[in-house]
Amino acid sequence: MKTLSHPFRYLASLLMLVSLFAASCGSKEGKVEGVNMLYGTQSKVWKTDKELSAAGDKVKQTDAQEDERITFFANGQYNMTSPAGAVNGKYTFDQAGKTITMTPDGAAQSNTFNVVTLTDDKLTLKSAAGAELRLEKE
Repeated sequence: MKTLSHPFRYLASLLMLVSLFAASCGSKEGKVEGVNMLYGTQSKVWKTDKELSAAGDKVKQTDAQEDERITFFANGQYNMTSPAGAVNGKYTFDQAGKTITMTPDGAAQSNTFNVVTLTDDKLTLKSAAGAELRLEKE
């Protein structure tokens, strides 16, 4: 009897290991890691991967939008560049609340976004209206 239960224990252990491995290799979408993923060691440049409307429809990017970049710095500063110019400002990242608040220099008002995903190479921001901007590390 005991020899018969051995293969079942082995099979159960193997299934448990496979399921743990599969869970650990799952999608990074929806994962918000530490703030250092936002800026790397000193700074990190992000470019647009995809933009979605509040309804979830893909928004076609213009050539100018495809050339836009945002750089987050370790000191709480950011820089957005596009063919039309550049905007500098400060940001604060609330990991517990999964939000980032960006305030352009000289502006009286800031913009707060929900951080849907933040990993080493993916950043997804969602506006209060529900539109999503998916960025990737350049």
